[in-house]
Amino acid sequence: MRLLCFQAKRFRWKTFSKTLPEVPDQEVDEDVRETVAVFLHAEASDEESERGSSVLRQTLKHIKWLANKRGIKNIVLHSFAHLGGQAASPSFTEAFLQDIAQRLRETGYSVWLTPFGHFCEWDLSVHGDSLAKVWKEIH
Repeated sequence: MRLLCFQAKRFRWKTFSKTLPEVPDQEVDEDVRETVAVFLHAEASDEESERGSSVLRQTLKHIKWLANKRGIKNIVLHSFAHLGGQAASPSFTEAFLQDIAQRLRETGYSVWLTPFGHFCEWDLSVHGDSLAKVWKEIH
């Protein structure tokens, strides 16, 4: 699992084109203020059953840690299969994102997911300090 996270003043995304033919067509234009934008790249090794619960737990811990550093309660999850390594299957990645979203919501966060299987255009305004831009690789 690879995560590129931003403590964002604003994150806006708009659907541009589909990348997976089997996903439904969507036209989305969303804008969230004071959020942690999580660009998530699930790797093939994350699909191994003995790794699943550990990867999920560490991912949640990292997102909550970063959000709590600035008191942020909004989270945007975005599948971003461009952070290197061999990508996990689309079905695993989508289910993982849904699971992360559900667990975050259960603990008081508001969560948005960008449309899975779509390219999006973005407007991203990030806070200036070093902690506002964090890369994390979960083994």
